Parts: sequence; structure tokens; C-alpha cells
Amino acid sequence: MEKSISVLSLRPSDLRGRRQARKNYILRIFFVLLAGLTSLGGFHLRDNIHGCRKSYWSIEKRVEHILRSTPLIDGHNDLPGKIRDLFGNMIYNSNFTFDTSLPGQVDLPRLKKGRVGGTFWSVFVPCPDTKETDDEVYYLIVQATLQQIDLVHRLAGVYPDLALTSSPLAVRHVHYHGKIASVMGAEGLHQIGNSASNLRLYHSLGVRYVTLTHNCNNKYADSALPANDTLWGGLSDDGKDIVKEMNRLGMIVDLSHTSHDTQMDTFKVTGAPVIYSHSSAYALCDHPRNVKDEALEKVKENNGVVMVNFYPMFVKRDGGEARLGDVADHVEYIGKKIGWEHVGIGSDFDGIGMVPVGLEDVSKFPKLLEELLRRGVTDRQASLIAGENILRVWRDVEKVSRKMNREGVKPLEDRVHESSHL
Repeated sequence: MEKSISVLSLRPSDLRGRRQARKNYILRIFFVLLAGLTSLGGFHLRDNIHGCRKSYWSIEKRVEHILRSTPLIDGHNDLPGKIRDLFGNMIYNSNFTFDTSLPGQVDLPRLKKGRVGGTFWSVFVPCPDTKETDDEVYYLIVQATLQQIDLVHRLAGVYPDLALTSSPLAVRHVHYHGKIASVMGAEGLHQIGNSASNLRLYHSLGVRYVTLTHNCNNKYADSALPANDTLWGGLSDDGKDIVKEMNRLGMIVDLSHTSHDTQMDTFKVTGAPVIYSHSSAYALCDHPRNVKDEALEKVKENNGVVMVNFYPMFVKRDGGEARLGDVADHVEYIGKKIGWEHVGIGSDFDGIGMVPVGLEDVSKFPKLLEELLRRGVTDRQASLIAGENILRVWRDVEKVSRKMNREGVKPLEDRVHESSHL
């Protein structure tokens, strides 16, 4: 029979030795367990939004987690124009089936499936048929723009899943409650009818960005298309004034559709960050609608954001069939070129006749984020792309507006011509 040894009878050196042996044993067990865990697929000790990347989750689970905390915001969606073309803006009859299915790339079930947290609905009205920029040319365009703004308001009134939103804080609130934040963007300064008063009216009705041009030059700026058809060589003097008024008003300046010279002039004038609501990288697809590297560097300096367009003609250099991976290439290029804080998503859905394979409609947005994660984009970077970047720009635009108004900057006044007197 073995003798039991009292702890009290052991010398201090014996006690220290036994304690050290116990520690070594525990450490061996820990490292064996850790080795077993890391041998399982997908476990990595990396950072994510909340400090632990949780990479043992599937890619799909990670995207779901990201979109639970960050609203996925599409910078440009042409559903209102589709409704005008197909339904004459009539949404109260049985032919309009937004809550079940619609022709095209957008309806409510697909928005929900795509985890869309917010959308800038384009209240687009086409350019006039003439190159003239006189006020009289634009009266019907202003009327049609107001009809499109009214349409978005009425849609939100009929469908409780849509919530009209006019501030980045409200977007957060709406997303928290499981609704889709509905914001508006006007696609070209031709839509203000040469009037800063109309610009302010649109803002009061919920429009939060205006693209400086569509596919036509106007009183304020040159367009990217038609190529080499310049009127001002960039911004006109009136254009410089209207950009400053947009800054004062808190209206986001959108440079999609504009010429490269217009873009470079705008960076010199604006006191607030700008966006490209639906443009891609010129270096990957040399279409005039895309953003050249020189302008990308200015976006970085300006703290703005480029929201990548899905249209195959702007994504695939040869104009051939585009795939989801081609769109991811543009997002990745911009993110690596100027920083992940300066890239977002601007699909142009319902405004494009062709779509990339794998990104056929709004239900496929999560697939794009999944592809980016597979390429090594972190969860935090994916959240920036999904919505945090555009929300940051919007907040900064509002800060500039408040500062200008505190400093007493006055609204831009229209020059009322003698012929306009009633």
C-alpha cells in the first residue's frame, strides 16, 4: 500500500514543480483542441464588424449578418420610369401587381428576397428633343418630374413595406423596422427647368440627389454622351452656381452621365462629397459613362463614392455577355484603387435592357456580396459597399449644408425675365 503524501510535508520546490507540470498539461490539451478546431474548414481568427469575423459561418450566413446591421442601398433604380412606361402611373387597378410580380427586374417580393434596405428611386424624365436650353423647352419636363415624384409618394402610401425617407438617420430607423427606405434622385439638371426654385421644390418633396446631366448637355454642364459633343467644356458658370446651391441645400451632387471635364470642374467647385450613382470603372471598360482613374483619385480626395452600374455595356469591355464576376471586378478595382470607403452599388435595374448572368434582378444583390467575400473582402468592407459609404456621404453633405446656412449663405435666386411676368 502506497503512502499518501501530505501537501504540508512537501518542500516549496516540489510544489512549484507540480504546479508547473499541471500548467504544461493544460496548455497541451488547449493546443490539441485548437489544432482540431482549425483543421475544420472555415475557422479563421480574423476581425469583422464586431471584432470577431465569425468565419466559421458560411458565406451566406455572413452576408445575412452584414445585411442585418447594414441596409443594402441601391444608388439607382428606374422602377418609377418602368411604371410610367407600362402602366401610365396608374397603380390603383388590378393590372399593377407590384406586391406579387412585375415585368422587368424589380417588384416587392424580389426586393425582399434581395434583402434591399433602401433604394434611390430615379424620378427620371428624358432629355428634350432639341439642343436648345431655353426655359420654354423644359416646362413639360418639370411637370413630368413632379408626376414621377408624386408616383413614388403614392407607392409608399399603398405599400407599407416602402417608407419615404429623407435623411440617413431615417434610413437606419426604417431598416431597423424591416422596411425599405425609399429615397428619390432626379437624373439630370434638365429636370429642374433652368430654375433653382424647382431644385429647392424637389428637395422639399424628398429628392436627395440630382445628376448634373443625363444623355444631353444642359444649361449647367456637359454630358458624357453623345461623346465629343461639348457645349461648355465642363461646367458652365451657371453650373458652378448650381453646384454651390446644391451644397447649401443639402442635395447630393451626382456625377454619373457627366463628361470627364464636368467631373473635374465639379471637384474644384463642390464643398461637399459627391457620388456617381450608377457608373463603373473606365480602366476595366472604356465606355464614356464610366469613371476614369484621374476622377477616381478625386473621389478619394473628396471622400465621395462610386456606385457600380450593372449594365453589361458598362461592365464588359467587348460589350459581350457580362456575368456577376465582371461586376465584382469593378467593385474590387475601385476598392483596391482608392479604398473600400469609396465604392458602392448602383444597379440601374429597370433602366437597362440587358443584365449580367447571376445578377438578373434585385433578388440577386446578396450574391454579389457573397462573391466579394469569396475574393477576400472583409465583412467590414462588405458593409461599407452595401450601404455604409453612401450613408456617410449623405451625412457629410448634410453637415456642409448646415455649416453654409449657419454662415448665412443665401439661396441662389432665379433671374426672372420680363417675358415671365404674369
